[in-house]
Amino acid sequence: MDVRRSGDRYPGGEPDAGIESFHAFSFGPHYDPDNLRFGAVLACNEERLAPGAGFDEHPHSHTEIVTWVVSGRLTHRDSTGHESVVGPGDVQRLSAGGGVRHVERNDGPDPLVFVQMWLAPLEPGGDPVYEVVHGIADSTPYAVPEAGSLLHVRRLGPGERAAVPDAPQVYVHVVRGEVALGGEELGPGDSVRIDGESGLEAVASGPAELLMWEMAAR
Repeated sequence: MDVRRSGDRYPGGEPDAGIESFHAFSFGPHYDPDNLRFGAVLACNEERLAPGAGFDEHPHSHTEIVTWVVSGRLTHRDSTGHESVVGPGDVQRLSAGGGVRHVERNDGPDPLVFVQMWLAPLEPGGDPVYEVVHGIADSTPYAVPEAGSLLHVRRLGPGERAAVPDAPQVYVHVVRGEVALGGEELGPGDSVRIDGESGLEAVASGPAELLMWEMAAR
């Protein structure tokens, strides 16, 4: 178990433009050759957009991009003609394939907070794919077969437990609340990289929300 604290994330974005970003992995000017990825996970970014702020059209390729909105509403448009508004409880995925361009904005009146995770596909290329699952149920896995991975969303009440998947590699991100996992106390923005462990549980001390990536061996 490798615990990474929220305060250790690399800061980014453009605060003067209403964009604040916090990166769990090597990103942009924060190059760290010892922190490039964990399993399929290439990035886990916490993004905060003020009303009217956003990321103008930019490209992606050979990446599975999964977005989880914490609060507010995210407007998304891409070069394949998809346009949607994503809210809390929705899972959005953009499979960039051989290449796609998109825009992400906060067109609403309230601050927007979301977690965006980038995964490496098993095979590069292909056509872009976009989908949104609205109101995903607690503990219902969301499959990203292109990356050999499953996303587990867990919402826990005080004292409730969530089993960590027994898998070759698991990445856990705490969205909100506080949990105990493997003898460690974790808070919002903390993450754990788990390699080859089994029988682990997360125990919530109060209302909590977790994102857990179950990954096959590579």
